[in-house]
Amino acid sequence: MTEQQTRTVRPRSIGTSLDRVDGVEKVTGLASYAVEHGADDGVSAPLSLWLVTSTVARGRVARVDASRALDHPGVTAVIDHTNAPRLEQTDNGELAILQDDRVGFRGQVVALVLAETSEAAREGAALVDVAYEQEPHEAELREDNATYRPEQVNPAMETDTDEGDVDAAFASAQVLVEQTYRTPYEHNNPLEPHATVAWWGQHDGRDLLSMYDSTQGVHGVVQSLAPMLGLEPDQVRVRAPYVGGGFGSKGEAHAHVMATALAARTTGGRPVRLAVTRQQMFALTGYRTATISHLRLGADADGRLTAIEHAVQEQTSVVREFAEQTASPTRMLYAAPNRRTSHRLARLDVAVPSWMRAPGEMPGMYAHEVAMDELAVACDLDPIVLRERNEPDLDPETGKPFNDRRLLDCLHRGAERFGWDARPREPRAVLDGDWWVGTGVASATYPAMKQPGNTARVTSLGDGRYAVAIGSVDIGTGARTVLTQIAADALEVDPSDVDLEIADSLLPSASVAGGSSGTSSWGSAIVAAGQLFRHDHGARPDPGLHTTASAADDPAAEELAFHSFGAVFAEARVNRWTGEVRVPRLHGVYSVGRVINPRTARSQLVGGLVMGLSAGLFEESHRDPRFGHVVTQDLATYHVASHADVLGVDAEWLEESDEAFTPMGSRGIGEIGIVGTAAAVANATFHATGVRVRSLPLTPDHFLE
Repeated sequence: MTEQQTRTVRPRSIGTSLDRVDGVEKVTGLASYAVEHGADDGVSAPLSLWLVTSTVARGRVARVDASRALDHPGVTAVIDHTNAPRLEQTDNGELAILQDDRVGFRGQVVALVLAETSEAAREGAALVDVAYEQEPHEAELREDNATYRPEQVNPAMETDTDEGDVDAAFASAQVLVEQTYRTPYEHNNPLEPHATVAWWGQHDGRDLLSMYDSTQGVHGVVQSLAPMLGLEPDQVRVRAPYVGGGFGSKGEAHAHVMATALAARTTGGRPVRLAVTRQQMFALTGYRTATISHLRLGADADGRLTAIEHAVQEQTSVVREFAEQTASPTRMLYAAPNRRTSHRLARLDVAVPSWMRAPGEMPGMYAHEVAMDELAVACDLDPIVLRERNEPDLDPETGKPFNDRRLLDCLHRGAERFGWDARPREPRAVLDGDWWVGTGVASATYPAMKQPGNTARVTSLGDGRYAVAIGSVDIGTGARTVLTQIAADALEVDPSDVDLEIADSLLPSASVAGGSSGTSSWGSAIVAAGQLFRHDHGARPDPGLHTTASAADDPAAEELAFHSFGAVFAEARVNRWTGEVRVPRLHGVYSVGRVINPRTARSQLVGGLVMGLSAGLFEESHRDPRFGHVVTQDLATYHVASHADVLGVDAEWLEESDEAFTPMGSRGIGEIGIVGTAAAVANATFHATGVRVRSLPLTPDHFLE
């Protein structure tokens, strides 16, 4: 591509608070989500699908008796491992359902019930009798069983790193912090449950599978399902016009998507509709693994780090491996000449863990930033001063220069806005009635990521209007709006002159909405296509002309380290009698490049802070190791922050632009808001009470004397 085709975008719409382009549809109920769709013919009424899931954690299905279910009015079929369609590939153990009699975890799909109504399907599922040959299982993460070393950690990072003479540095350290920090299992729980509609057809003698799916990436679903079903990618079409959140759990296809496809293959073309229940989501659609972080920080008397070690223990599933990159931020955040990180897994008979907002960074930064607070206390330093003294000149992990590292700017700006200078140095210094009051701070960081394989198409419509198409998905973050703004600026028109089409696998390829990479990846492709179109066809083209392009790689960017940074400040009040924790003030300051749309950006950052607050105070999934299942499998027992818990939460960002990373000058913002937030709250509770809590959530029992 020419220099003209990759130039920086001249902001016109970018940086303005354009109203959400899909706002009217959403607030009026006109937006149709996955299960509200049917076949394209609009005639074939969908059958309802219900999942029958295992009640043992390990073993074999000895017998499936479907007779009572088939006698129930409205039930049309029961599918199990004896009569399910066969898959061409079964290497993905999470998706290869109903192919044999093996049970790998409690909650695994063992049968499917199809019926004319959802009520009949649910009743029919309750009438399916499944007998098992149960085998001993292991479903508890412990320090003594998390010993397996994976080949890599998500997404493709080194499992272990070792630089310098770590042991000698610890032996000579003047100040040493050595502690263990724990985070619990957490479940994503988006507002819209996971849901899929599927039907089969034929064209030119070839099987075609069509789906509406609540997913963060339509092309990813195609890539996962097609080879397993023995299809070419162009034989599968997936659409996701509106998605009610995901937080990572919809970033890849789970077993329910395959279940719907297999069930639909048996219906002679009639569509099949499945909405996963809230309870089933706790077993089938991903979650954040619990983590055990063993952290050692060695420093001189002035608080300058001489050695860092972060050894992580967590879990994966025997069904399919997923290794969370929990120690990854420790590798690059602070300067220390000697550093070591490692990840070890327990391979358990449990459901497969997956992505949850800031996988790795969220639990890893909780451990690291609480340890840094402990080091500040040990060195008798203000926590911000400690971080100033450990600011690196280069990226400690890669040795590359940071393109734009403004962590200290975030800390200083936040301290000014939060009134940090008025903070008493000693903990347990402020008692307001029955409430101990304290403040805490933590750093935040998240890598700036772009994914390959993104392509956009621009078509002239005449009268200065354009159609812009890319197969990306808006999961509620505002992607439709910001991509419209990016396209408008690339084409030098108003946003109202852009018709954006997304969320269909027939459109040009796009990566998943995950890793805070969506806007960077899709926007760069749209800029490339828009600028190439104008270069080839001018500013007033005839209707019907079109250009397809992908963003060109910038070799110079390979010489830089790209990360976003932030600082989170929290005030905590802890009741001296009950241990109840309240957070009346929570403030985040971020360096994230140019903000495309301040309104949607603030929503994302505040949402991340709220989710981090929720993780800090409430969220915890309990798995009963005797039976292998999560017992807190609804929103009555899995607590999340409600309106009464979210008080003074605010977010701001530094004015900047990072054209070295994207032509828009932006970096991702979806996940950094949750990073460091729980640590800031935990550090504030220590400052309030003098009680150091090293495991989440910060429940009242930790603070009772």
